[in-house]
Amino acid sequence: MLKDYYKNYIETGYDKKGILNHFKINAPDNFNFAYDIIDKYAELEPNARALVWTNPNGEEKSFTYADLSEYSAKAANMFLSLGVKKGDRVMLVLKRNYRFWFSLLGLEKIGAVAIPATHLLTAKDYIYRFEQAEVKHVIVTGDNAEVAENADKADKELGGVLSNKIIISGGNLPTGWKNFDVELEKQSDSLTRIEINSRDMMLLYFTSGTTGYPKMVTHNHRYSLAHAQTAFWLNMQYGGLHLTVADTGWAKAVWGKMYGQLLFGAAVFVYDYDRFNPAEMLGVISKYKVTSFCAPPTMYRFFIQEDVKNYDLSALKYSCTAGEALNPEVFERWRDATGLQMMEGFGQTETVSIIANLPGMEPNPGSMGKPVPFYNADIVDENGESVQAGEVGEIVIKAEFGDDGLFGGYHKNKELTDSVWHDGVYHTGDTAWKDEDGYYWYVGRNDDIIKSSGYRIGPFEIESVLITHPLVLECAVTGAPDPVRGQVVKATIVLVKGAEGSPELVKELQKHVIENTAPYKYPRIIEFAEELPKTISGKIRRAQIRQEDNQ
Repeated sequence: MLKDYYKNYIETGYDKKGILNHFKINAPDNFNFAYDIIDKYAELEPNARALVWTNPNGEEKSFTYADLSEYSAKAANMFLSLGVKKGDRVMLVLKRNYRFWFSLLGLEKIGAVAIPATHLLTAKDYIYRFEQAEVKHVIVTGDNAEVAENADKADKELGGVLSNKIIISGGNLPTGWKNFDVELEKQSDSLTRIEINSRDMMLLYFTSGTTGYPKMVTHNHRYSLAHAQTAFWLNMQYGGLHLTVADTGWAKAVWGKMYGQLLFGAAVFVYDYDRFNPAEMLGVISKYKVTSFCAPPTMYRFFIQEDVKNYDLSALKYSCTAGEALNPEVFERWRDATGLQMMEGFGQTETVSIIANLPGMEPNPGSMGKPVPFYNADIVDENGESVQAGEVGEIVIKAEFGDDGLFGGYHKNKELTDSVWHDGVYHTGDTAWKDEDGYYWYVGRNDDIIKSSGYRIGPFEIESVLITHPLVLECAVTGAPDPVRGQVVKATIVLVKGAEGSPELVKELQKHVIENTAPYKYPRIIEFAEELPKTISGKIRRAQIRQEDNQ
């Protein structure tokens, strides 16, 4: 039956407490998620719910596994009819539109490479991606057509050519564009399987660091199965309804909106919103009886400002968080409001979940958890030696290039790939420390570490202290340039409604930090802001604050 079918590809084991301690992928060379999971599930339980979509206007769509199988076959035939070939790069700028699922699965069926991207891109961003990834086809929502069209015109002057421009829109069709729904309905839902090697490229993500141009992260078809590990962390249940808030332009979307959920026979819930409103989000979680939920800590902080007990969250049985470090204060207040513990996890665009609080574990508030059984993660010093408990070092994964679930390198940049993955070790660039019980505690990106008067200071500990102050809604700690100390600790703070910044409050907050952590870590600079710069997925952009300070 559908409930246990994933066991044909995933081998697992558990300890005496029922905690996952063994994980292995067993998949043939021609494994393809769209055929071997979606189409198979459509045979086993065609009426099982797979995808529930809604938006703030009250529009609703619900799709079964049979629907996903049918529409992905139609999408595959549509792409083939338009000349899309195996290996072609197809850019998807679809926000949270349900056609994303049709498109991604359809592209997998023909062996084309999907490039999900955020709708916040400028024309310059499009051009860079068109050129670097050799994009041949683009599919966008209607409100992104103009910027994509301008990029296409500019790109043609550089010699680039888009073969197809496809739009999802209820309005007039721009010249030179094809309407997704019209083209889709022309197609048959019958498709003869196209054989794809499971190690062929399936996905390409552009991911930005603090400096330089975005890197191109590649994943093959086996990446989809490795997300069973992510599904265990999110506690996916057959028949459940899971909401991860990420936009489809980010890798976190396939973590929580695609592979692990559908692999386990759960349904994906999609709330197609443009601007996050905590009351609205709590309302849809209640209305649609979402059973499991994952969001960055920032969103939980805003939930806490609402009166959570006014919403019926009785169907919600599990809550997780990722994307940035979790403040213990947020953990405690969410548990007080809902009775649920937040199970934190850690991974990157380059990986699946590699550290997590797995079901059955007792989470330590603020800890990412422990390395998952599939990956040999460690914390090492600058010489690559394992550090002792309590010492800060870099998180690494001891793995050979090409291991399942890990990226296939930075596309067209062997030098950068070799700089982070060599001698059987992938260097994540993230720092942490572990306690005596083996729990990992996040410190920050290597770039986030503040070096002040010889001290190495991680921002998260200071943020965790500041967030316990009753007037602080959220904050970001960064290093600001200083001619004497090199850098000093700076805190950019958003206050709760009704509170106002003042010199007196600055001194009060500095004293609060001094009393609750090492005195040398207190923020010598405090600035109050209306909001913090964030990515669309809700992560605080500390790099932007640093860049503005350095101007």
